[in-house]
Amino acid sequence: MIKDATYWVDKLKNREIHFTELLDQMIGKIAEKNASLNSLVSYDRESAIDHYHSVQDISERPFAGLPIPLKMLEQNKAGWLATNGSKLLENRRASQTSNFVKRLERVGFIPFGQTNAPEFGFKNITDSHLYGPAANPWDLTRTPGGSSGGAAAAVAAGIFPIACASDGGGSIRIPAAFTGLIGLKPSRGVMPLGPSNWRNWQGASVDFVLTCSMRDTIAAFFSLRGLDAAAPYHVSPNEWVYDRPAEKERLKIAYCLDSPISNSVSQEVKQAFEEVLSFLTNAGHDIFPIDYPVDGEELIRSYYQMNGAETAAMFDSMSQTLGRPITKQEVEPLTWAVAQYGSKLSAHTYVLNMQLWDRAAVTMEELFSEVDLFLSPTTTQVAPKITEIILTDSMITTLLNLEKLSLSEAEKALINSMNQMLEVTPYTQLANLTGQPAISLPTSLSQEGLPIGIQFVASKGREDLLLQVGKIFEEAGRFQLPRAYTK
Repeated sequence: MIKDATYWVDKLKNREIHFTELLDQMIGKIAEKNASLNSLVSYDRESAIDHYHSVQDISERPFAGLPIPLKMLEQNKAGWLATNGSKLLENRRASQTSNFVKRLERVGFIPFGQTNAPEFGFKNITDSHLYGPAANPWDLTRTPGGSSGGAAAAVAAGIFPIACASDGGGSIRIPAAFTGLIGLKPSRGVMPLGPSNWRNWQGASVDFVLTCSMRDTIAAFFSLRGLDAAAPYHVSPNEWVYDRPAEKERLKIAYCLDSPISNSVSQEVKQAFEEVLSFLTNAGHDIFPIDYPVDGEELIRSYYQMNGAETAAMFDSMSQTLGRPITKQEVEPLTWAVAQYGSKLSAHTYVLNMQLWDRAAVTMEELFSEVDLFLSPTTTQVAPKITEIILTDSMITTLLNLEKLSLSEAEKALINSMNQMLEVTPYTQLANLTGQPAISLPTSLSQEGLPIGIQFVASKGREDLLLQVGKIFEEAGRFQLPRAYTK
């Protein structure tokens, strides 16, 4: 039996283990493994115990007092560090608890510890100057991805069976693919938002969890979903199956292996993808190839422009709080460059990008009127080496002087710096911009024994189909999970 979150919740509910025993087991694993992984950057045993004892009827709640780490990126708990992975905010503490964390607590989770994340979540790897690089439990020389890299490393290493994560461009699904986990990004308008940030990159970013089993993914999804009435995004109940996951006997699945930005896909990912197609065909599902349904390069450009505008606005807000401008010495070169690029963009460019996202969402929904799911790889290759995706000295110099460049020059320099990251992970941003749910499943291993993930995307509000296809692979024994859950 897999020792996933559900396993430990049952142990807690049946009083086969006490909360403090389980907590101390986790602390023992932190002591054993975290020095090499750098997955967890903060934790406090006594505050977790105090919290546990303060909650009435916790054994009756869905997650019955299970400890769970928060991501050090906007998953705030009042009084806890809230650095967002930045030296600029190294000593900042949260003044209030986010609604997502409140929901976690309401269903019985006990927040315990905070996981490593890149500065402000801009990267698909986890290597902030504040905390240093996180490592992948499958190979300590490789990255666990980002921006939820610390969370993925902690779950893949077996320190925690489940961890909080967030996804603004693939930040749940990329780490899941690199570490052999299940990574669901829910639809825009499904998970709690606010109270300090209601829009989260104009709805592109969503909070959820990383897991090692479909039953955990399903339990977490149905427990955590739901929004405050003030939230700007909502999924229509007409699109959302509330009662139970769908069980369609024959799924209709469109697929595309080609990268949306026309870069190469590794041979081992191609082979793993072909094996998935054969499995689905043999299982009786209808699959057929299509061209990539949208202009991937145009959408990626709009994604960078959104990041830039949002970061420039964030800098303005933080400068007002500090009473002075932020300097380039206080943030990482990429963060500085993204903000400077954003400050050069016009308001009408931002509006045009939102309209582009809407048109792409319509295109995808038209596709989903004909098919149940859209399948692609999650990434173009296995997890890169930690030292592989780095900025050169010349790139850093250019990024730190981006404010001196014209808009077109700044865009070219920023894209050039981002490309080495993007070429590994070009598939995941689409669902963030269109608002559809997507899931990465750990279906394959490379010849070196490293995880390879596949991604399914569904219509808005149709997480039920993603949960169903995940169960199809899991029940067929097609998951390649970390050793912590298979030994």
